[in-house]
Amino acid sequence: MTEKVKILMTEFVTHNVRRFIVEKPAGLSWTPGQGTDVAIAEPKTKDDWHPFTPTSLPEDGVLEYTIKGYPKRHGLTDELHRLGPGAEIWIGDSFGDIRYKGAGVFIAGGAGITPFLAILRHLSRQGGLAGNTLIFSNKTWADIILERELRAYLGESCIFTLTKEARTGYESRKVDAAFLRERVADFGQFFYVCGPKKFILEINETLKGLGVKPDRIVFDEP
Repeated sequence: MTEKVKILMTEFVTHNVRRFIVEKPAGLSWTPGQGTDVAIAEPKTKDDWHPFTPTSLPEDGVLEYTIKGYPKRHGLTDELHRLGPGAEIWIGDSFGDIRYKGAGVFIAGGAGITPFLAILRHLSRQGGLAGNTLIFSNKTWADIILERELRAYLGESCIFTLTKEARTGYESRKVDAAFLRERVADFGQFFYVCGPKKFILEINETLKGLGVKPDRIVFDEP
């Protein structure tokens, strides 16, 4: 499936992350946590497809993406951030291995929170948030995406750590083996991992070193 849709609205949710509400393609189906390919319906960008995760849910009447911009890269996200209501984009089929398999620990780095945001919204609607924990790593407090919503879902089971800033009420360290030993009591549960490629590879290796079985680590190949 490839379908052209219009952007209905956009707004910033952090200093460099925008929320896009777009028309929902009639033929699109997905499981919360999966992504779709997106391209801008303009001649210079029509062949530049990139994956993004819907942060809306399949039953919603519109499609939402929460997209971080990277202006220094001069790529698709920069072009997307320039678009407003009425602009058109292409949406492709859904794909990906991230989906909810059972209670566990979600470990996100930066914009890697987006598939987990979709899953947590789904669990909230279903009354299934109990037993889940979120560890969310960002460089600074200003980089945290939708902190209030995440805290509303998980309360004290929502752990924020900042790697480039010290701030009261937040951890100020990397997510490493020592951090996980302190924060995780059960390494037999599911672990959901998403973020930059290096982050995913390091977290996965750390989890395996702590005794987590590979089939308990849920992630998309970076």
